[in-house]
Amino acid sequence: MFKRKRKNAGKRSQLITYSNPDSIVSDQFRAIRTNINFLTEKRKNRIFIITSPGDGEGKSTTTANLAVSMAQQKESILLIDANLRDPIIHDVFKVPNDLGLTSILSGKAKLENIIKRTGIGNLEILTSGANLFNPAELLGNEQMTELLKTVADMYDIVLIDSPPVLESTETRVLANQCDGVVLVLNRGKTELEKTVESRRVLELAHARLVGAIINEK
Repeated sequence: MFKRKRKNAGKRSQLITYSNPDSIVSDQFRAIRTNINFLTEKRKNRIFIITSPGDGEGKSTTTANLAVSMAQQKESILLIDANLRDPIIHDVFKVPNDLGLTSILSGKAKLENIIKRTGIGNLEILTSGANLFNPAELLGNEQMTELLKTVADMYDIVLIDSPPVLESTETRVLANQCDGVVLVLNRGKTELEKTVESRRVLELAHARLVGAIINEK
């Protein structure tokens, strides 16, 4: 289990690992990246889902900064926004979200046509796409399973930003299809009971919790 502290990035669109790569915060993200690589070095395909017990714990900003940090090491990274209820990755990277994950899962578009390049190393993004009324059904369907198999062979690491694990069933469905789960906690906000419950829920989903990131304001 790895734990690293970091200060809140402020505005959710701020990518400290990109704008200030020599900062202490960026160095902490590099430590997290190293720990993840160490824990999974023997695995060929590495897909990680990033979640949190509840809302407002800095999960999406943390995921975005971790993706940037990994891409800066010349790894090919795909960041998927699977938070179909409240997506913000497109806002963080300032890219359009008219087409995305939901477009693929509903058969309206192909992966190669909607992947977005960030210009930050080999980091690419699959945004959430248009809001639909059945996120749990979409993320639990066969197309999602096939998509994960496809991108696992295309990229060194795939990071998935997902909804809070205690507030949505789709995170639990996705978790057992991934190589590992990283839980983002907010010091001073995340209750101990919710942390324990999140771990229990992930265990019931047969997910592999590889570590936690403690986020500070």
